[in-house]
Amino acid sequence: MELAQFCASSRIVIVAGKGGVGKTTVVATLATMAARSGLSVLVVEVEGKSGLSAALGLPPLAYEEVEARPGLRLRALSADDALLEYLDQKGLQRISGRLVRSGTLDVVATAVPGMRDILLLGKVKQLEQSDSAPDLIVLDAPAAGHAVTFLTSARGLQDAVRMGPVRHQADEVVEMLSDPARCQVLLVTLPEETPVNEVTETAFALEDRVGLALGPVVVNQCLPARWNGSPHAVADATLAQERLPAQDAVALDLATAFVGARRAIQDEQITRLAARLPLPQIRLPFVNEEIGPDAIETLADAFAAQVAAMRPQS
Repeated sequence: MELAQFCASSRIVIVAGKGGVGKTTVVATLATMAARSGLSVLVVEVEGKSGLSAALGLPPLAYEEVEARPGLRLRALSADDALLEYLDQKGLQRISGRLVRSGTLDVVATAVPGMRDILLLGKVKQLEQSDSAPDLIVLDAPAAGHAVTFLTSARGLQDAVRMGPVRHQADEVVEMLSDPARCQVLLVTLPEETPVNEVTETAFALEDRVGLALGPVVVNQCLPARWNGSPHAVADATLAQERLPAQDAVALDLATAFVGARRAIQDEQITRLAARLPLPQIRLPFVNEEIGPDAIETLADAFAAQVAAMRPQS
């Protein structure tokens, strides 16, 4: 599949996954890959506590956009800022000013269950529909448990609110989320039992309760096949005409056996994931360095190579 075609299959890609699976790393990787393909990309962070800025070599993100590289911009969103901007656009600057001065902003933003989520998703919808909209918006969603609530909040508000601006916003957000040309979800997991269970449950919840289109599942931190060796360090050293102290040989054998066992677990879980969730898989390699710009470039190469090998979806 052509890289640009893959990256532009939906205007918004929401990246979600269990905490600790590398969701934010995948956000940075996907955004970098898309920007390298020539698309204009905007990354949106909604939790305000991820390592997204560090992964791309930037200071902490703010509400205003910042450029990471040509074609790639980032910003953070908060419900409070989105609410203030909405009020200002409606000509209610005096009200927004009073909310800030009185300290009641948080009360207003949480007055209705799901209101904070709808404010954030409404802002994403506005960014997607603006005249200066990028080719691709990548949303770093909350961790899997909150992600389901985050993405189903608009459906809940449709049931709870019959009319008015909140209902109108909920309708438009649901329309955005349920249109595959506009929005899809990229789920991230590790090749381990618990993350695989959770990503499968999340996938079914998002399809059944929101009608969201699902992209490939990203399996992060995969061990390469070359790590699947046998624990015979002394024999290997002899073949290489190297002398290996006995203590070092024992340590190497133990380490190799451990990695081999981890590789067997990985293969088993990847197979189980494919059986339970029949979606294409993108397998990103394990990197033993701190996740920064260099590691993201390496992961973007691996991601792009697998996209190129994928068959176009009919």
